[in-house]
Amino acid sequence: MTRIQRTNRFFMLLTAPVLGLLLCLLLFPPRPDLQLDTDKYKTASSLSPSSAKLLQDLEKAEVSAKSTSASLKKTLTLYNETTRTMSSIVQKASVQAQRPENIYDKRIRSKLGNPIETSESDKIRIELFRVNAVTYKGYAMKVKLKDPSAMRMSLAGETLGSSETTLKAVERHGAVAGINAGGFADQDGKRYPLSTTVMDGKYVTGFESSFKDLYFVGLNGSGKLIGGQFRQQAELDRLQPRFGASFVPILLKNGQKTPIPTKWKASPKRAPRTIIGSYKDDQLIIFVIDGYNEGGRSGATLEEIQGQLYKIGVVNAYNLDGGGSSTLVMNGRVVNHPSDGNMRPVPTNFLFFR
Repeated sequence: MTRIQRTNRFFMLLTAPVLGLLLCLLLFPPRPDLQLDTDKYKTASSLSPSSAKLLQDLEKAEVSAKSTSASLKKTLTLYNETTRTMSSIVQKASVQAQRPENIYDKRIRSKLGNPIETSESDKIRIELFRVNAVTYKGYAMKVKLKDPSAMRMSLAGETLGSSETTLKAVERHGAVAGINAGGFADQDGKRYPLSTTVMDGKYVTGFESSFKDLYFVGLNGSGKLIGGQFRQQAELDRLQPRFGASFVPILLKNGQKTPIPTKWKASPKRAPRTIIGSYKDDQLIIFVIDGYNEGGRSGATLEEIQGQLYKIGVVNAYNLDGGGSSTLVMNGRVVNHPSDGNMRPVPTNFLFFR
């Protein structure tokens, strides 16, 4: 219920008894035949005491009814004027409350450029931008979740060991956009999500304490990006993850650059990348950087991406699975150019819904 609706309800409850009385008077006005011709009863002798008293009471009642009706009409007029005034105040307050958000959003856009594609509904707003750095190219997707349910994670085939392309996951679930999510490990011809994975608030294979450079990233019930390294399950449980996956490494945490492990600086040095992050207003930013292979000679370094995200004001950022897995789908088509030449089937994908 909106603030305007709550205000209207308050005034309706306040004036309900008075409006009820007015409605009764309008529906059942005093009958004309009760208006006695007093000329026929000018002398006291022509009326009995009880009849004279009744006549006086009727005359008083008629006067009182007219006065009450006029008063109720004034009250109704005042109620309507007050409702219009309160509605105007609430609307103005709503506009004023949105101004800081709009100003901050303009600052974000000023650093990303003009969107090349937009998709918006009452649940989500997606804006797609080109990324044209000196040494790499790709796409940035800014996402405003108006409703937390507008983003979910899919598990290929809804079973462990399965995999599917990001495009297939988008089509299967009827999503408007999608990106590849966490890392994976192959075993016995099957592809399993790497480390801690959460679907619908439940651990897919149980909690696994963070080790080496691994981290967990996902969304909570409020649609806020959560992530980090967690040694105990209780630490992650406190954040109430709705879904999430794991990979390496963390790039930004609470507005600060985090040290990139030496291994991930060099192996590979350059590569296609998929990164997910968030601004201080909880809008999401996704970078998908292209490259022609995973040999370290194309794409972006993690330090380059980290620096650019920091420069445009991103607060938290996490490197997702990259290389041939890096895929961005929007409005039914693959936007980027997967380095394998074809989309790589993966176990998990982050999906966005209108």
